[in-house]
Amino acid sequence: MQLHFTKMHGLGNDFMVIDGVSRHVQLSEEQILKLSDRNTGVGFDQLLLVEPPKKAHEDFHYRIFNADGSEVEQCGNGARCFAVFVQRTGLTPKDKIIVSTKSGVIELNVSKNGLVTVDMGVPSFEPESLPFLAPEKQQQYNIEVDGKTYQVSAVSMGNPHCVVQVDRIDTDLVQTLGPKLVAHPMFPNQVNVGFMQIVDRKYVRLRVYERGAGETMACGTGACAAACAGINLDLLDNDVKVRLTGGNLRISWAGHGHSVKMTGPAETVYEGRVSL
Repeated sequence: MQLHFTKMHGLGNDFMVIDGVSRHVQLSEEQILKLSDRNTGVGFDQLLLVEPPKKAHEDFHYRIFNADGSEVEQCGNGARCFAVFVQRTGLTPKDKIIVSTKSGVIELNVSKNGLVTVDMGVPSFEPESLPFLAPEKQQQYNIEVDGKTYQVSAVSMGNPHCVVQVDRIDTDLVQTLGPKLVAHPMFPNQVNVGFMQIVDRKYVRLRVYERGAGETMACGTGACAAACAGINLDLLDNDVKVRLTGGNLRISWAGHGHSVKMTGPAETVYEGRVSL
């Protein structure tokens, strides 16, 4: 079977995007794992599958698979690429696109300057929403790893995030502590781990170690989670620039009960075909 795909990226967080509207596409975990290999396959952090809407008021359904073949709930950088993809391929002429995901419905807005703003929904700090095995909700939690205690914030952006504040992100902690927190038993479904350095109230630097993918150049939901964690602790203003390895995102959050808005670019790299 010949599979047509588009390679895209959002700040270096790269994706294989497939049109599952014009043609039914069903991929196994093993096939996705092979396609994600950067030496023998296409290579990507996540695979994005565009599907027909499940409800009349929606435009599309959106499925996300990590490089290890596991399906996940949400991907912010992928959502921006999704919006550019469905416009560019003629699947929709709309600038405002309503998309359902495994974790709920999101709104994508494509501007004339090429940037995409995604309404990521309302963040949750309830431990059970991640899930996170804490007895009660707190602003921060103590987690022990290898006999050392770390203070973290726990936030759900439709997918689970753990945010660790560090003095500098240029640290080995990302590669050493990252995978241990991802698989920590307090996170039964694993977790995405963000290492956040607060530069000032309007600017943070961030590196993210993602479950199923490792450290990526950018993570949209991770940027949202980090900004919301900082705002929740009154360490950040409501509009924040997040500097990731691959570039900048703008995150806006008015506080509890309000949705998070994420603005950033999405780029098409190339189109191709692969035999399955």
